[in-house]
Amino acid sequence: MPILDFPSKDLIYGHHLTVPYRTIKAHKGKSVSNGDLDNNLIIHGDNLDTLKALMPRYSGKVNCIYMDPPYNTGNEGWVYNDNVNSPTMQKWLKDKTPVDGEDTERHDKWLCMMLPRLQLMKELLAQNGVIFISIDDNEQAHLKLLMGEIFGEENFVATIIWEKKYSRQNDARYFSRQHDFIVCFAKDKESWKPMLLPRDEEKDATRYKNPDNDPRGPWTRDNLSVSTYSAEYDYPITTPAGKVVHPPKGSSWRYPKKKYEEMVADNRIWFGSDGNSNPSPKRFLSEVQQGLVPQSIFYNNDAGDTGSARKEIRQFFGDTGVSKPPSPPV
Repeated sequence: MPILDFPSKDLIYGHHLTVPYRTIKAHKGKSVSNGDLDNNLIIHGDNLDTLKALMPRYSGKVNCIYMDPPYNTGNEGWVYNDNVNSPTMQKWLKDKTPVDGEDTERHDKWLCMMLPRLQLMKELLAQNGVIFISIDDNEQAHLKLLMGEIFGEENFVATIIWEKKYSRQNDARYFSRQHDFIVCFAKDKESWKPMLLPRDEEKDATRYKNPDNDPRGPWTRDNLSVSTYSAEYDYPITTPAGKVVHPPKGSSWRYPKKKYEEMVADNRIWFGSDGNSNPSPKRFLSEVQQGLVPQSIFYNNDAGDTGSARKEIRQFFGDTGVSKPPSPPV
């Protein structure tokens, strides 16, 4: 397996074990549940300390984690703050300079910041848990390799593309960047299965019909032929109107002759209303998977984009949007 190496990796690898456990203190004045820590929590503070504070109560119990780390574009101004006994990192701490595009060590700092946090997140996940991390091209390749080391390459699920912008930027120097990535790993991929998305009822109503009033309900036509050839699956079919049909040249029928005859007897082959059309298997809406498998591209019309997010925030907070509070350490 490829190994990602970077300065001080050996010193930071066990850092999450040395971070002390901390107590989460409820702020009753800002709570809607009188400081009850068993309900939804919004925690303000250093995220490494926060993750360690969650461990006693939630270790191995979290089903899903979404992380939105600094993308390390060089414009965010985040500061490395993990106190590790390493000359390199002590220098980073001593400098206290924001990580920007001129920082030649910014990728090293980012990886040293991410590693202990990802290790704690893995411990928080349940066996059937999953983690999603938003990122862009600045660190996507590094992130995937790092997560492969921590979670195991075999638990990689997908790198999802999110269409974050709808409009083309014609002033871009090279390409109009319209997407970000969401890297997805499971704690144990064999134990995790994504939920299905709701089917589009309007599309189903357009696609699935019932011209022969089949008691099994609406259906759509499928293709009886496949592009590979097999002599066993190459046989003539006679339609009810007497036309003899063969599979297209170089193709075969999808089913052996016995299976095809069983489907005809069960009214699962459609020859058209005149009985003279090429045979088509009937695929019933009642028998298809009652949900849609998620796609690896999140289009903006389904998942929204940065523009629609700003509009939604203004609906809640007015035209001024939300004022940005001072950023806690990363």
